[in-house]
Amino acid sequence: MQSYLSIQGVTKTFGAFTALNRVSLDIRKNEFVCLLGPSGCGKTTLLRIVAGLEQPTSGAILVNGKDITKLPPAKRNFGMVFQSYALFPNLTARQNIAYGLKGKGYSRSEIREKTEAAIAQVDLAHVADRYPSHLSGGQQQRVALARAVVLEPDFLLLDEPLSALDAKVRNRLRRELRELQESLGITTIMVTHDQEEALTMSDRIVVMNRAEIMQIGTPTEVYEKPNSPFVADFVGAINFLHDRDPEACLAVRPENVTISSPGEGWPAVIQDIEFRGAFYRLTLKTENGAGESQMITVDVSAQMSHQLQLAKNANVSLALPRENMLSFAKGAVV
Repeated sequence: MQSYLSIQGVTKTFGAFTALNRVSLDIRKNEFVCLLGPSGCGKTTLLRIVAGLEQPTSGAILVNGKDITKLPPAKRNFGMVFQSYALFPNLTARQNIAYGLKGKGYSRSEIREKTEAAIAQVDLAHVADRYPSHLSGGQQQRVALARAVVLEPDFLLLDEPLSALDAKVRNRLRRELRELQESLGITTIMVTHDQEEALTMSDRIVVMNRAEIMQIGTPTEVYEKPNSPFVADFVGAINFLHDRDPEACLAVRPENVTISSPGEGWPAVIQDIEFRGAFYRLTLKTENGAGESQMITVDVSAQMSHQLQLAKNANVSLALPRENMLSFAKGAVV
């Protein structure tokens, strides 16, 4: 793989606490990579080290073959968008976007031209003269993005940029952010703890836990072929089928479990039904291979739910297709 941004054996300690443990990652030019993991896993620390806001205890950061590990942030050509947006409250949207261009040697006409182009890219012309307090959360986020990309950075760093927005705005901005990244052709690293964001936006996902990288892969690879129980559990819903195989820990996604009328498979009883719009999520009680009770989560279409007349406490049968089963080493932990 042709690496553009290379993170090589980065370790970061704070006293006795290890925030990153020998993390290595190669990112291609123009690639959109998501760092995904629970709070405290090290993903934000890694982003700050790439930005130069933290120095690694050991390891190196290279951009296009150049070692930038010791360079201060001002000497690294990157754009950054924070969760809090960090806009200047006393400047209009247009002034916020233009701010970073001042002192870069551009003429007034060049600053104006670049600023207006960035405003158009994020569709903010109609609110460009408003102050941040008079902008919606989504509009503030677009201002922050435009301020970052107007500098034509080598790479873009996003620290949970959508987490403060409501669900509908967040979904729309996902698409807009991805389209902007593709149109600019800019290498991007985004930190998120939201698996849906990672699955829908990234070229590759880097799943992290406890200061280490657990798996790197495309969204499809990480979801369909997780390399550990942790990744399987963190990215999407999963059922671990305890004691059904003496040599392995088996697991299956809720959408890959099928249910039918009683007597046609593994007997189970419906404990709970959640309406999720296009489908229902059922919690079923069944028995494992040792004769112990176990809860299984199943997703069924609304049409199938109505057809089987599913209801709490109803008896059904389960089928666990072998081709959709995931297998992990016996004793592997989530």
